[in-house]
Amino acid sequence: MQGLHWVDYAIVSGSIVLTVFVGLYFARRQKSSDKFFSGGRNLPSWAIGFSIMATLISSVTFLAYPGAAFAGSWILLVQGLMVPLVLLALIWFIVPLFRRVIGISAYEYFEKRFGFFARIYSSVAFAFSHFTKMGSVLYLVAIALAPMLGVNIYMLIAVIGAAIVLLTLLGGLEGVVWMDVIQGNMLILGGIVCAIVLVLMPDGAPASVFQVISDNHKVSLGPYDWDFTKLTFVVMAINGLFYAVQKYGTDQTMVQRYLAAKTDKAAVRASLLGISLTVPLWVLFMFIGAALFAFYQLAPTPPLPAGTPADGVFPFFITTQLPVGFKGFIIAALVAAAISTIDADINCLSAVVVEDYYKRLKPASTERQRFRFAKVVIIIAGAAVLAIAALYAHMGGEGVLGLVFELYAIFSAGIAGMFLLGLLSRRANKQGLYVGIGACVLFTAYAMLTSSKFDFDGDGVKTALCDLGRYNFPHHKYMLGVYSHVVLFAVAWVASHFFKAPPVDEGLTLYGFLKKKNPKP
Repeated sequence: MQGLHWVDYAIVSGSIVLTVFVGLYFARRQKSSDKFFSGGRNLPSWAIGFSIMATLISSVTFLAYPGAAFAGSWILLVQGLMVPLVLLALIWFIVPLFRRVIGISAYEYFEKRFGFFARIYSSVAFAFSHFTKMGSVLYLVAIALAPMLGVNIYMLIAVIGAAIVLLTLLGGLEGVVWMDVIQGNMLILGGIVCAIVLVLMPDGAPASVFQVISDNHKVSLGPYDWDFTKLTFVVMAINGLFYAVQKYGTDQTMVQRYLAAKTDKAAVRASLLGISLTVPLWVLFMFIGAALFAFYQLAPTPPLPAGTPADGVFPFFITTQLPVGFKGFIIAALVAAAISTIDADINCLSAVVVEDYYKRLKPASTERQRFRFAKVVIIIAGAAVLAIAALYAHMGGEGVLGLVFELYAIFSAGIAGMFLLGLLSRRANKQGLYVGIGACVLFTAYAMLTSSKFDFDGDGVKTALCDLGRYNFPHHKYMLGVYSHVVLFAVAWVASHFFKAPPVDEGLTLYGFLKKKNPKP
């Protein structure tokens, strides 16, 4: 890749320095753990909406979406398109529910509905999933930027990681949200600039670009076969429905933003604004991938080097086709995509540890002690994320961390099913839930062990950890996430009928909400 001008380096460096400055600016306002985790519960809805968008648009979106569209189709977008459908159905209920029944941790709801073990199970699932996600996001942005900037990948991980930790440590959720507003605008502007350049630069543009895209069927959400063994529209759509329920109904990064708004209505507006910004951005980055395919079919100079991986096409385009200044801005937007995702996750992880564990283990702790411990958790979590990203870099993104993902899938599946069970069933109880969790863990273990294949002997032949022949899990792995939720819900509901339990608080269910909204005369 071509070297960058000093102006580009200055822009990228300035964006990282700005991250630290925002943390310092908001540090003086952080006087308590509640303020640190909820922003004082009076942040404007439009700022929270931008923060939701910036959190959802990570470096994975910035790199993987264009890479997927360049190499294939837009099928990955299907999952995101399901989110508005679920959000419009749930948001009117879950926002007032969480704002009424919990303090800070989303997993307090599960304890009130099903007991302490449900809270631990769901919070541990959150911790496992977000640790692996944060490490992969930081690794992806570092592996993309290292050749673009001509610097060592480990140094990039350290610098970006340190900036994220300082922002989160000093500024709390308030600093995170306002930095997300800045970074969200950078993401939008950066994506638009790249799309315009791709559409207008080639000979005969824009007609030639759209013609190549059309001729090669690059704007496709298919295949549309009703086949669960392959990655199809149906598989992605069903997976997307459960993803949306888990993300907006149980994920601490979303629930914490519901709590940061001034009112229930403001929280609803923030959520709707966030997804109304996010879906078009997902579409935009998919279009960038399709346009990149057309761009390099129309004989640009320099041509795309042979053997360039799909995820590397967009970084190559940025460094070779954009003018001085624009390169630095787009790279800064890529850094912003990583920062805005990881800073939110670390803040929320700290909130979960303090609320779900520290306060229970030390109920007599003072507000000052909880505030200090929250910061200790951020430092430890930040160091762990840097270590995970560095391990990814050392192992090429494979190996030990792949096993971490496998273990997470086994021991934290079914959270959306548990959430829906709590909302939709008045009969479900904690004893039945425990049976459902056991069935879910066993089913997920079976599916992972019989479908995950590894090259144990180094001979290029991959075999399953537990090969049961025709009894192996037969469907695409994306369906595993769907089935795990369904198994937990169904088994727990049936098992609950075999245990006596006190009447459930209907205020924790959809029925209580509907009764309150439409009281009988």
